[in-house]
Order: sequence, then structure tokens, then C-alpha cells
Amino acid sequence: MANVTFKGNAITLLGSEVKVGDTAPDFTVLANDLSPVTLADSKGQVRLISVVPSVDTGVCDAQTRRFNEEASNLGGAKVLTVSVDLPFAQKRWCGAAGIENVQTVSDHRELSFGKAYGVAIEELRLLTRAVFVIDSNDKVAYVEYVPEATDHPNYEAAIEAVKAAK
Repeated sequence: MANVTFKGNAITLLGSEVKVGDTAPDFTVLANDLSPVTLADSKGQVRLISVVPSVDTGVCDAQTRRFNEEASNLGGAKVLTVSVDLPFAQKRWCGAAGIENVQTVSDHRELSFGKAYGVAIEELRLLTRAVFVIDSNDKVAYVEYVPEATDHPNYEAAIEAVKAAK
């Protein structure tokens, strides 16, 4: 399993670590209107999945804004931000932040995504910071479990992985 800390403290991640070359695990999360969203909903597209503990924190806010800005240059790739924030809070935050190119989805109900991708933090019931790129054939093309959950991911590497997965 990925060795990750949160504010310098060791954390326990639930689920299985995902690796490049794996078939991407399916999941069910909630859109801002409470409708279910699954991996299969974007079948045939390249997907960048940005995972954050909460959109209401500084690094998570910056991460979501950065991928929102980059989304229009990713040739039609689907960009999702997953957190355990409630769908209502995500919708409010997106409206206030002007987020239009990233779909925020909530894993609060079942931690379906968190457990499938090995990012659910047992001690906090949050998701650790990570980025996944899934190609149009549902193969994992890029994985980054950020070693310290309060740090930024490698944006450039994730963006290059999306472009290479086309």
C-alpha cells in the first residue's frame, strides 16, 4: 500500500492500491444533483481523476482550480474531482469558484471510490490526495498517491499522462 501521511502523521488507507497497467476499478459516487456517477459513464474517454480531502481547503481548492484551467487543453478528456464533501457543498463551492470544466463528485455515502482506489483514510473518513489517469480502454495510465496528503500533486506529470493516453 502507498505510504502516506496527513499533516506528518501516518495514516491507514483502506482498499487496494491501484497501479499503472491495472484495469481501472469501477465505483459509484454522487453528482451534485445526487445522481449516481460510475466509471462506465465516461467509457471510451480518457479520464483524469483528481482526489482531494475537501474542496474547502487551500491545497484542494488550488488543485481543483488548476485542473479546471487545464481541462480545456486536454482534448476532450473527462476531468473529475472526487472528495467526501457533500454534493450540496461541492455545488456551492463550484458556483463560488467558477468551476465549469471539472465535474465534482461525492464519495461520502459508501466510500466506493475511496476503497476501490485505496485512498480512503480510515482515521479521518476523508480521501487522501491522489491523481489517476485512465485511458479510453479503462486501463490505468498514471497514478500518484501524494506522499504527504497536504502537499500538491505533480500537475505537469498528470497533464502529460492525459496527453499520452490519447
